[in-house]
Amino acid sequence: MKHFLLTVFSIIISLSVTAQSIDMDDIKAKTTSNTSKFYYPTLLAKFMSNDTSMTPEDYRYFYYGTLFTEDFNPYRPNPYEKEIKALDQVYLKREHLTRAEKKEVERIARLSLANNPLDLRQMMYMTYVYESNRKYNLAKIWRNKLSNILLTISRSGTGTDPEHARIVVYPRHEFDLYNLSAKPVPVEKQEFVPPYYEKITVKQAGKDTDFYFNLKPLLDQYYLKHPEELDKTD
Repeated sequence: MKHFLLTVFSIIISLSVTAQSIDMDDIKAKTTSNTSKFYYPTLLAKFMSNDTSMTPEDYRYFYYGTLFTEDFNPYRPNPYEKEIKALDQVYLKREHLTRAEKKEVERIARLSLANNPLDLRQMMYMTYVYESNRKYNLAKIWRNKLSNILLTISRSGTGTDPEHARIVVYPRHEFDLYNLSAKPVPVEKQEFVPPYYEKITVKQAGKDTDFYFNLKPLLDQYYLKHPEELDKTD
């Protein structure tokens, strides 16, 4: 478990310089067209059925295509938050979980992922449960899902400045990008930078380093569906 998470994080850092431009108009057009191979329901079905044929391009359209789904809300609460909170001490153990504890972790993970397929933390727990139960093929599938989503985020920009900011569809993915590792990179602080950027400061090699995220795509879709919230910001 620890080894694979560290490997995922190392990949992200090494590939951050090979950023790809994200064309949101193209992603919207292709993920909302039922004649496109990137039609969102098709990609979602592949993802949820553990289809291992998904390519990095599939993952890019799947991840950012989430923005254009009818029920997208980057701030919606998890309906299983109480159950997740009740497992806090279990999550902290990480190792030597009882059979009952692992069963409960898997149950909550499945429910959370059915509600939100991009719950990255629950992907991590699914991987752990399968790994600890020696279901290595399933563990590998979930490990690859998590890795591909994190790589998709990482490749959206270098994050070194607002112009090259990375793009996420859920604000909490900013933290997941740095926290889902065996040796997490501590997030020191979070700061909103007008008009639509978020700056995350992490501790690397004993010093603070800033990374930027572009929230405009997710905010555009949020306010499109919740115009009353836009009025509050005026």
